[in-house]
Amino acid sequence: MLLSLSRVIMRPLTRRLMSVERALGPFAHPATGIVVWLTLIYVWHIPAMYDAALNHSAVHALEHACFFAGGIAVWWPLIQPVPMRRRLTGLSVFGYLIAAKISVGLLGIFLTWSHGVAYPYYEHVPRIWGLSAIEDQNLGGAIMMVEQSIVLVIAFAILFVRMLGQSEEDEVRRERFEDPAPVG
Repeated sequence: MLLSLSRVIMRPLTRRLMSVERALGPFAHPATGIVVWLTLIYVWHIPAMYDAALNHSAVHALEHACFFAGGIAVWWPLIQPVPMRRRLTGLSVFGYLIAAKISVGLLGIFLTWSHGVAYPYYEHVPRIWGLSAIEDQNLGGAIMMVEQSIVLVIAFAILFVRMLGQSEEDEVRRERFEDPAPVG
């Protein structure tokens, strides 16, 4: 969704979003996006919260709204449909992505390698593929880590190409200002 928001589309909101960013002060830092995202991911993986989402449709809808908001929080500093005052530049973009991947990857590692079922709900549901509850949880954690790795590699590639393009534009701009205009 954020990729579809061009600066032209966002122009009417730019002034409002910039005033929100100023009001947030230090919380408008890109690292806040990772913290918000990770907090929401980890909170909803607490067994009691997970069970509440399974048992109540309104809580389940809230869970997905939180995942959506967390996704916007973590991706906004990378995509920046409206330029931020505190932006990620150079290699900090890659550091941001690596920090996000490692932080959420710990949850995937826990789910993949744990020997106890984290979510008792799954101990009492029918076994569709013949997997035990723990095997299902381990597979879910592994799928989570593979999905994160695929997204990380794609994001790295896109951001690297974008960084190269920006570097080239900066170099052309620098050369244009350094070369004296022909006298004629």
